[in-house]
Amino acid sequence: MHGAAAIRIPSLRSATLCAARTRTPFVPSTLPRVVRNYTAAPDAYKYIEVSEPRPGVGQVTLSRPKALNALSGPLITELNTALASLSASPTIGAVVLTGSSKAFAAGADIKEMASLTFSEAYTTSFIESWSNLTTTVKKPILAAVSGYALGGGCELALMCDLIYCTSDAKFGQPEIKLGTIPGAGGSQRLTRAVGKSKAMELILTGKFFSGEEAEKWGVAARTFATHEELMAGVLETAETIASYSKVAVMAAKEVVNKSQDLPLRDGVEYERRVFHALFGSQDQKIGMKAFAEKSKAEWSHK
Repeated sequence: MHGAAAIRIPSLRSATLCAARTRTPFVPSTLPRVVRNYTAAPDAYKYIEVSEPRPGVGQVTLSRPKALNALSGPLITELNTALASLSASPTIGAVVLTGSSKAFAAGADIKEMASLTFSEAYTTSFIESWSNLTTTVKKPILAAVSGYALGGGCELALMCDLIYCTSDAKFGQPEIKLGTIPGAGGSQRLTRAVGKSKAMELILTGKFFSGEEAEKWGVAARTFATHEELMAGVLETAETIASYSKVAVMAAKEVVNKSQDLPLRDGVEYERRVFHALFGSQDQKIGMKAFAEKSKAEWSHK
């Protein structure tokens, strides 16, 4: 379903059920190992890598290279476990979700779902767990997209709070080519990002769109020329976000997301209520006092 675009990527069809490989997450030696806060031991991850590349920034890297990071059930389970742990960590203020230079995620694992019946998919709430990061992770998630982000990969990127990508990244919802439709929110989030007419064109034709177009249409916040520049840029932004009050950052994410659900008048009222609530936080007092004294705020995150 979500891996429809994978039909044009020769290496994916034969590799979507590649054998699990145990990998040791890369953690820069100069930084503390965030894995001490995870609910799963670092060597328990087979399809992702987890690290803290910058102070306060957790990074989750999808790692099924032979399958171009095709999204299988076990991978999503690991992803949700890692994200939940990072969300609960007192030292992490922002999360970066990325893949490789060749693929963020080329789609869902087609072979894993090809034989599913309606009753099996319906009674097991198939792929419902994919939306966990949009409902349970309160800290900002930044997607760094290079290469393919197709089908489920595109949907996964759209679930994140903001997207940075390379200019030649390839996005798309090509499920129509497999006789189905997006099932993890693609039709809803893409339409909100680009409008009904453009979303209809993309979903009904299965056409890809570039990172440059993604920025132009408002899907992505910024584009970069190379994968190296992309990662440097996304980590810089994530580190900046992580340097602020976690209370204020979580509140800011909450009110922006509410704008997607509420009419304008209700959304403005909701924002005002959260704004009022922040006057009960220590960090509001710390931040405004530091501003008045022209000093650096030392956040309590309370």
